[in-house]
Amino acid sequence: MMSVEDITSIIKEQDGRMLRLLSTERIQEREFPLPNKLLGLGAANIITGPRRCGKSVLSYMFAKTSGAGYLSFDDERIAISASELNKVLEAMHSLKKDSMFLVLDEIQEVSGWERFASRLVDEKKLIITGSNARMLSRELGTFMTGRHIDHVLLPFSFREFLSYNRVQYDAVAGAFTTSGRATLKTMLEKYLEVGGFPMAVRSGREPLVGIYGDMIERDVIQRYGITQQGTLRDFVRYLISNTAMEVSYSKLGNIFSMKDKNMAQEWLGYLESAYVLLKLERFSFKLKESVIAPKKVYAIDTGLANVVSLNSNITRNMENCVAIELFRRKSYWRTDTELNYWKDHQQHEVDFVTRRGRKVEQLIQVTYATDMAGMRDRETKGLVRASEELRCSNLLCITWDYEAKEKINGKTIVFMPLWKWLLERGGT
Repeated sequence: MMSVEDITSIIKEQDGRMLRLLSTERIQEREFPLPNKLLGLGAANIITGPRRCGKSVLSYMFAKTSGAGYLSFDDERIAISASELNKVLEAMHSLKKDSMFLVLDEIQEVSGWERFASRLVDEKKLIITGSNARMLSRELGTFMTGRHIDHVLLPFSFREFLSYNRVQYDAVAGAFTTSGRATLKTMLEKYLEVGGFPMAVRSGREPLVGIYGDMIERDVIQRYGITQQGTLRDFVRYLISNTAMEVSYSKLGNIFSMKDKNMAQEWLGYLESAYVLLKLERFSFKLKESVIAPKKVYAIDTGLANVVSLNSNITRNMENCVAIELFRRKSYWRTDTELNYWKDHQQHEVDFVTRRGRKVEQLIQVTYATDMAGMRDRETKGLVRASEELRCSNLLCITWDYEAKEKINGKTIVFMPLWKWLLERGGT
């Protein structure tokens, strides 16, 4: 049984360790918005996201600038039950006196923590972090319905990647010199290769192997008690090796000889919740068609995909990068935008559909093309066909380095290089 003194000592040690980190490592300022107006009483702010994407550093920095108490429960020395969590309050009070603000990092490691948080939400400003969306949402949904605000932190965006590497640009002016464009394309190649996990941005791809291992072992296998561990690992590798391609639960079940027809769907749900993968459903005005249609999956990070995938290529890396950025814009700027892909019975396809409710706002195609001659019919025909069926005239084709505005079959299509599109910021 831990004493208040034990917890106080750990809080002090963690504080010292984090201060040393902040003083010795260059910390990238994140785009992640957590407005002060959300940091009030009556609603806990829940920050989830993939392991090692920077949640602990971000939440600690919030704590330091706000005079909050901070404790990470992802510490092997903390052996505490939910009934003892009040000792954390005592320890915090001994250090922070009358602070109204608490940051509880990875608190889901304590079974039953949600009752404690529910009791505190009217008394303290709370930030709670965790690496698994499903565990937090299920627990909070039971005890804190309507009393929490969810946020998702992702690995570095291309904008943050450039900032960390001290590459300056003026996206507002929009005037890029020849040398500036060349630098941005070179940096994009590197970004697609190593991704945005802070450790990988700082040290290269090597840390990604350990990050991926922890995500699968701790956030999926251990958390959900997976017994068919070898099959699960092959399942993940298969999906990451087939990003941007359609997959169906029945096909996955057959490939991996699953006797339980629901297992593929359950496993994909676990991987989504652990932020290993993102999933897109096919868009249809008929809900049933969306539900039963194949899905498309994307890795949470292109660097992670490159470490795991058996058949990575530049076009799929580009599409994966766009998927992550669209999800980031939706998550960070709290828009009500929904993301889908589209395909008709003639196999015309559009990579991304952004919509609000039934109103389709933009159709996005991704291609590795450097000029109009390199554009395949698939990209333009899919956009034109979808534009007609979905009644959307905002058509974007993201390319490697081709920029223009073309009228094709009566439809105006904007062609924009990926590096330039990634420099945009805000809603989709």
